[in-house]
Amino acid sequence: MEKTCIDALPLTMNSSEKQETVCIFGTGDFGRSLGLKMLQCGYSVVFGSRNPQKTTLLPNGAEALSYSEAAKKSDIIIIAIHREHYDFLTELTEVLNGKILVDISNNLKINQYPESNAEYLAQLVPGAHVVKAFNTISAWALQSGALDASRQAILKKENPFSTSSAWLSDSYVALGILGFFLFVLLGITSLPSVSNAVNWREFRFVQSKLGYLTLILCTAHTLVYGGKRFLSPSNLRWYLPAAYVLGLIIPCTVLVIKFVLIMPCVDNTLARIRQGWERNSKR
Repeated sequence: MEKTCIDALPLTMNSSEKQETVCIFGTGDFGRSLGLKMLQCGYSVVFGSRNPQKTTLLPNGAEALSYSEAAKKSDIIIIAIHREHYDFLTELTEVLNGKILVDISNNLKINQYPESNAEYLAQLVPGAHVVKAFNTISAWALQSGALDASRQAILKKENPFSTSSAWLSDSYVALGILGFFLFVLLGITSLPSVSNAVNWREFRFVQSKLGYLTLILCTAHTLVYGGKRFLSPSNLRWYLPAAYVLGLIIPCTVLVIKFVLIMPCVDNTLARIRQGWERNSKR
């Protein structure tokens, strides 16, 4: 099986200067991505691998050798392997003596080991100079560059218990669930088979009292959905309100009229009219 290579054109290259060689232990995703960037920057890259003959997907121009042979070609060695596989480095103590070892690893958990990976690496190879680098970027960021990953964004930390966003979200969901439940209940009681099984008092209670309660819950659900954006000028595109704002016109109008009708001064008069009361007319 032939090696599949990735073309890499150097970003900066001076033919009069000799290329500096960088050694990378490990041919995983991060090692290959970092090697590609090194080649694009004009460095000569050599990979150290357990099985250099079976190594594939290397960038075009890179070389794969055994660990000992690769370490002899460079004074800078990037350790792109997991901490669990550091043990073989003890066999290369003489070759790595005086060289710079770059630790790029991160542990999966906090306080997973008593010492950091760099400290553990320094203990295994006491004659080398261990530094930490490249552990805050990903292989995808190295491959994509400025086109996708490796972008900085302002992080706005908020405490959900000290802001209104948490209870607005919970209220939005709760009102929606309750409103939908009552809406389904109204639909069921409207079926002829169900409405014929209840008396008029029960039917009137469901269709009137629970009907208005359902309307209030659903309207409140939509109002909470809008939140602070409800009447924000920045959300008015083409000077037109959002669809959920237009959908609130009729239910809000109905609720306002109902509120006026249930006021004692109006409700008592309407009740007397229903009972046959007539205003004395002057002749």
